[in-house]
Amino acid sequence: MKDIIDGFLKFQREAFVERSELFKQLANHQNPRALFISCSDSRLVPELVTQREPGDLFVIRNAGNIVPSFGPEPGGVSATVEYAIAVLGVEDIVICGHSDCGAMTAVATCQCLDHLPAVAHWLRYADAARHITEAGEYATERDRINAMVRENVIAQLTNIKTHPSVALALSQGKVKLHGWVYDIASGSIDALDGNTRQFVSLADNPQVTATPASPSF
Repeated sequence: MKDIIDGFLKFQREAFVERSELFKQLANHQNPRALFISCSDSRLVPELVTQREPGDLFVIRNAGNIVPSFGPEPGGVSATVEYAIAVLGVEDIVICGHSDCGAMTAVATCQCLDHLPAVAHWLRYADAARHITEAGEYATERDRINAMVRENVIAQLTNIKTHPSVALALSQGKVKLHGWVYDIASGSIDALDGNTRQFVSLADNPQVTATPASPSF
């Protein structure tokens, strides 16, 4: 804990001073242009990976970068998505998985989660991705896990489109969807091409989105 407090003191002494004008502007208003949904994993820091400043990203983080389908009892993720779209008017939604994801590893390898009932319940929202992954053939367990990470990003993109605010914004062309997978070791990102349903290098294809040109996705 001492390291965390020391970090805050350094922030207050250095980083805050350097960005004092920015924080004055943000004191009573925010205008993020993107909603970034990522895993809670400590190795993936959205603002670091995207080199964004405070106020640039509206962030949701949870185990497995999951977005439950919209239902009669919306939870915190649903409320945050709705606020980002209907109030803040974000123009892009990124769902970002990552390599070596503990949540997706547990699902892909059928780990017993009886001792973690809340986690087991939460990961049921990745069932669609699990079924697709189980139907595939893989040379190694690592390949299976990597496939699960990607299928989960696709599944959560499908889930988020069931939210009324997102469905409306998509129909009006006011928002675009992005599906990313961040590789911890290399720092690279693969992004889902909504037209081909394949993941491609974001560095080589910076314009790619998960929103297809046709409505068939």
